[in-house]
Amino acid sequence: MMRAVRKHTDSPWMLLYIERWLKAPAQLEDGTLVPRDKGTPQGGVASPLLANIFLHHVFDSWMVGTHPHCPFERYADDVVVHCRSEAQAHSVRRTIEERLKACKLEAHPQKTKIVYCKDSNRRENRNHVSFDFLGYTFRPRPSLNRHGEYFVSFAPGVSGKAAKAIVAEIRRWRIHRKSGTSLEGLSRIYNPKIRGWVNYYGKYYRSALHPVFSRLNRRLVRWVQRKYKRYRHQRRATRWLRAIARKEPAWFAHWQMGALP
Repeated sequence: MMRAVRKHTDSPWMLLYIERWLKAPAQLEDGTLVPRDKGTPQGGVASPLLANIFLHHVFDSWMVGTHPHCPFERYADDVVVHCRSEAQAHSVRRTIEERLKACKLEAHPQKTKIVYCKDSNRRENRNHVSFDFLGYTFRPRPSLNRHGEYFVSFAPGVSGKAAKAIVAEIRRWRIHRKSGTSLEGLSRIYNPKIRGWVNYYGKYYRSALHPVFSRLNRRLVRWVQRKYKRYRHQRRATRWLRAIARKEPAWFAHWQMGALP
């Protein structure tokens, strides 16, 4: 992948196209053209692509040549670099900041930090033992090995920010007010979105999603209470919904992963 990008971006035609994009004036709503002397247009369709090409040369290729023994992941401008020791981490951070400064960039002062991957084998107390990346929080978590014994692993799970966003969207659905729709109908409307959350955020440490989907189950219980008079009581509505979840788990993806009412 990296070689393919380098091959195309180094061609004269590609460099010419990039130069034209960078020098193209911005057009206002009234049609006025405003000349630009740096950067790419805010919200421009090519801006993310140009930024990615730029960071590929500024960071990706440079890291491969300068720190070949430090694996890293980059998505847009978020980067995770793996180091073997704290001393190496400080050294690599210093050289990265120098590289970014030379390219007129700057590492985010609050988000850039050295994280200690604490687990059963690394037990020291440090200030930073977690970080967020791509909607996941990587931190020490209790896990179960193949012998049925608990240990602490440094593992990813849905981040608090992502969980809050999911809960906020579930709240906007106002499922409990859609008493004119059947439960199967609600499934057809919302299950594709729920399945997407399960497939992405449930890839690792799926149990971290249970508190999120318990909110959805409570909304469904309230829907049952509003739709059926005989299930006005919350406990009876919950029992009825749980029976449906066991009979038709495919209606909602979170039921299939075991997050029952």
